[in-house]
Amino acid sequence: MSDYGYGFNFALVVVLFILLIIIGTSFVGY
Repeated sequence: MSDYGYGFNFALVVVLFILLIIIGTSFVGY
């Protein structure tokens, strides 16, 4: 259970980070 929770949290952080990059680049215009 602990490993599954850790993996889920890690994936969630990665997705949020990617979305942040996409939104940031879109806002800048590149």
